[in-house]
Amino acid sequence: MSVGNRQGVVEAIRFDLNKFHETWMGLLYPRQRGAGDTVLGKWQPQTTRERVTYTAWAALGALVVAVLYPLALFGVVVRFHARKIDVSVEKLGAVGVLLLAVLVWGGLAALVEFRLDYSSQEANAIIAASVVAIVSAGLAVAFRAIGGRITTIVFAYPFGMTAIFLPPVVAALVSDDVAQFSIAYADQIAELVRQEVLGPVGLRSYVVEKFDMTEFAYVLIWIGISVPLGWLLGTTVALADFIRPKGE
Repeated sequence: MSVGNRQGVVEAIRFDLNKFHETWMGLLYPRQRGAGDTVLGKWQPQTTRERVTYTAWAALGALVVAVLYPLALFGVVVRFHARKIDVSVEKLGAVGVLLLAVLVWGGLAALVEFRLDYSSQEANAIIAASVVAIVSAGLAVAFRAIGGRITTIVFAYPFGMTAIFLPPVVAALVSDDVAQFSIAYADQIAELVRQEVLGPVGLRSYVVEKFDMTEFAYVLIWIGISVPLGWLLGTTVALADFIRPKGE
């Protein structure tokens, strides 16, 4: 990287951090962001109490920015790949995406139900996952078409991640090689939840006795992972849009 490019990157990061921090300060104080463009200029604290609270809020903002800025940079990468998916969806159209999901998952469900030799529990888990994947793909496209930042983050991304996460989990139910990855991790996550979340409130033994780790449980675990992961990815993209709007 040349000196000029390095300086350009440093200036871009400095601009982003300043923009983030001024926005944070603007949550409580007037004329913080873009104050140089106004006649009044940036608001400054006048009394000792104002200076103390202003400084404390600024220090807290520095910590918040330190956490959010790496997520925003990651969101730039996520947004890049999300745009590629959007282009593919636009080419297929909403009906095309739904028909593709029905063809793939519906075909798998029919094959498991009528032709392949699986236990009833395995077959039911795969069929249930197929239904969830089809519905999730359709809802992801629908909410993406509705648009709006909140709608996209809260609904479109989680449904999209569910449609993406289910295939390897379903494959793991019928393949020992794949199961070594997704099923093993599901067991570790389930045990972590039992120990760290349920244990301290005295519910671990009750849950262990009442709920077995069946095929349905593995499907539900990965759906439970995909939803918050979708929220996280959607939030990082929103942060990326804030520091680097789509046109830049």
